[in-house]
Amino acid sequence: MSRIIADFIGFGKTYMRNVSGPFFAFVFPILLILVFGAIFSGDNLSSVGLPVQNLDDGPYSEVYIEVLNMTGIVEIETIPEDASIHEYIDDNSLPLALVIPEDFSESIIASLSDNDTGLATVTVYGDPTRSTYNMAVGAVDAAVQYLNNNLTGLDPIVSFEVSQGGAEEFNYMDFFLPGVVGITVMTNSLFAMTSICAEYRSRGYFRLLATTKISKAEWLVSKFLFFTILLIASLMITYAIGQAMFEMETSLTLVSFVLIAMGVFLFVSMGMLLGVIIKDPESGAAVANAIGFPMMFLSGAFFPLDSMPEYLQLIAKAIPLSYLNEGLRDSMVYSNNESALLNLAVLAVIAVVIFVAASRFMSWRER
Repeated sequence: MSRIIADFIGFGKTYMRNVSGPFFAFVFPILLILVFGAIFSGDNLSSVGLPVQNLDDGPYSEVYIEVLNMTGIVEIETIPEDASIHEYIDDNSLPLALVIPEDFSESIIASLSDNDTGLATVTVYGDPTRSTYNMAVGAVDAAVQYLNNNLTGLDPIVSFEVSQGGAEEFNYMDFFLPGVVGITVMTNSLFAMTSICAEYRSRGYFRLLATTKISKAEWLVSKFLFFTILLIASLMITYAIGQAMFEMETSLTLVSFVLIAMGVFLFVSMGMLLGVIIKDPESGAAVANAIGFPMMFLSGAFFPLDSMPEYLQLIAKAIPLSYLNEGLRDSMVYSNNESALLNLAVLAVIAVVIFVAASRFMSWRER
């Protein structure tokens, strides 16, 4: 244990002296939070799935659903009438949902008979960071306008409102933060370990380590502990800044910390595998970038997976960062620990496979 602590401290001092280390651990995620918080907006898609809970047994709710289908923008899915919408959204990690209230048709009939009871209002719930959210809101608005024009011509009697999230009132940054955390875990662990292992291999540092008392396992454990502590600290700082500036409602849960630790284990192992195969640090950095940056954009951190073509969605399902991002979002936003643990299990399997492969290639006594 003393050797692990000694290597942990020595490596930590060296890593933190390098400007790129603290930058990617602390400055980079804060910049993403600030920049994307100011400018992020959704893209257009051909169609999106829209789960609908119809609590109304009158004729106009069915008409409204038919109009929604006519837009060609949404594909209607059914939410059970007896489900609590907030719990259903959280339990199923739904990015979108629409609720038609039980008095929808009654309000329209009353308005048409000049016995005004107020607007008949449907509610859209969703994740505002996803381009599908903007599409769904557009379709709901278009269907509302169509219904108003055909019922009265001028006076609106149907409206809609939006509500972000499920049991809590979340904002844009609540949904964006988990992706930032996932990217930070990957960039620090993968990029650093790839360069470190490639440099140690090319300069013969592994042979020097073989002459010391520290074992390969202890050396790896110290790196894992360092990056885990570093990135949990990064999460705490980024979360605090996000709360202060954007009034976020996400939660820091035990599962989210475990996910970060598993993400570190996975990407440290991946960096170790790349580093012991590649001949020099420069090539290692290039390969890490070539692998890491596509993962950033195909993992659902910046752009929702359902906004991509089907073949890219299949690729995204093979990317480990996708499971880290989704697990963090399930845990921190939806409090859906069942789904988060499933993503954690997938990460663990991938991590073990990569770690075993890396361990077979890695040797203290390379020539």
